Amino acid sequence: MSFSRGPKEPVQEVETAIWSCTSEDCNGWMRESWSFNDEPKCPLCQSSMTQEVRVLPEIK
Repeated sequence: MSFSRGPKEPVQEVETAIWSCTSEDCNGWMRESWSFNDEPKCPLCQSSMTQEVRVLPEIK
């Protein structure tokens, strides 16, 4: 038994501003629109973060 909901629409990707962890041992990052601070600390290792731009799936 299987269920088919038909073809899925492709997820649109857009350039998104993010904060990225500066520590080489950490892969932490977060979307800029989801951070509460002007210069956040990494939630995983507490290192400083820098701004970058990545192509990510659009969130509505």
